[in-house]
Amino acid sequence: MEKSFRIVADSCCDYPVDGSDQGWLHRVPLTIQLEQKEYVDDDSLDCGKFLAHMLRAPEGPKTACPSPGQYAQSYGPEAGEDVYVVTLSSKLSGSYESAKLGERLAKEACPDKKIQVFDSQSASAGEVAQCYRIKALAEAGLPFSQVVEKTKAYVRNFSTFFVLENLDCLRKNGRLTNLQAVLTSALRLKLVMGGEKGEIALRAKALTTQSALKKMVELIEKRYQEVADKTRPIFITHCNCPQRAEQVRQWIMEKCHAPAAIICRAGGISTVYANDGGIVVAF
Repeated sequence: MEKSFRIVADSCCDYPVDGSDQGWLHRVPLTIQLEQKEYVDDDSLDCGKFLAHMLRAPEGPKTACPSPGQYAQSYGPEAGEDVYVVTLSSKLSGSYESAKLGERLAKEACPDKKIQVFDSQSASAGEVAQCYRIKALAEAGLPFSQVVEKTKAYVRNFSTFFVLENLDCLRKNGRLTNLQAVLTSALRLKLVMGGEKGEIALRAKALTTQSALKKMVELIEKRYQEVADKTRPIFITHCNCPQRAEQVRQWIMEKCHAPAAIICRAGGISTVYANDGGIVVAF
């Protein structure tokens, strides 16, 4: 008899446009405070209206992670025997610690429940990729311990790259130094950024967004050649720029020969950081 399982993520786990996440990926929403309005980052959030509000607001939005109780509820009896949880990088959010506290609460009610919380050391498309990896392993019938072991190995060998049109939200939220943001703005440079142990690192610079995207794809091609498992798909999140995402997908498929490159739309939290026109790639 097959074991039942549930995959839980926070709402920085974006939405594949093909709908292939429906029915099995359970998101616990963060909240976003912008001026006097609070947004709940669930699938009912109109990200277009939120983005428009964010672009005209003088101050950057503030985000709050789900409570431990919200997480514990998502691990409840209806979640099945095994629960796998993927959160934003612990270097960027308190979501991981909240999910771990939720695990403790859930196990007080059900001591035999198997729960594993993964620090994605990423965000956005990175969380999506890791959830799909867990799903493939669990559906292959591997025991809980092996799914955990193989997912941890996957996370250790994981890559995230992104190009943003606008760095204002990263600057306002302290993710970039003021000096770097000012210099980038003054010189009109576009940065290719990447994830490094859960933190943001500079990978390359370019004069235009198109050039930056091409440089990003070159970096992805080089990194993908180093990946032992060439069956892993690549995930691409876009913020309000589907045509740009499709162009990046085509370049990636031509250069990397990955089995698939899956496009996702940004949820609210990814919109906060990626901003209008941002592209995030993870594998």
